[in-house]
Amino acid sequence: MDDCAQMSADTDGALAGRAAAGDRDAFAALLERHYERIYRVGARVLGDEDDAADLAQDVCMGLAARLASWRGESRFTTWLYRVVVNAARDRLRRDGARRRNEQAFAEVDTLTRAAQGEREDEAVWLRQVLEMLGTDLRTTVTLVIEEGLRHAEAAEVLGVSESTVSWRMHEARKRLRALVAGSEVMP
Repeated sequence: MDDCAQMSADTDGALAGRAAAGDRDAFAALLERHYERIYRVGARVLGDEDDAADLAQDVCMGLAARLASWRGESRFTTWLYRVVVNAARDRLRRDGARRRNEQAFAEVDTLTRAAQGEREDEAVWLRQVLEMLGTDLRTTVTLVIEEGLRHAEAAEVLGVSESTVSWRMHEARKRLRALVAGSEVMP
């Protein structure tokens, strides 16, 4: 089996172990396999594609050094979600609430003007609603609904209990129902 075929057949865990030991090809294979996931989660948590691209680069650049902290106790992707979510949270804290709100309003305004048809209108509405949920609820919804993680996996990524993830999902549904019904129960 040639090196490319071997990299494709390797599990994330095997690649991560080899990359942590200094195997550049294994590290490149991991980045190729997971870059889109890193970017996608960053974009959804941060709410900004440019910030997500910067975050993805930062995560990828720091990943080689961080691989030594992955002990294989959980799936590699669960560990990677945690790395990305923590990096995104750090970025949000650094950027501050004011900048995030200004960007969110500008993005919503741009998306609203560019929206064509009912489906695009729904996408704009959903982005607005997710922005209104706050970071913890938005991050939880991103991992559970958009990324398809089970509550236990999302809890591990977020560093909270599974019951906290369940509560957050319940709270997000409750707020969405209130919005659909026309009564604003947002904080």
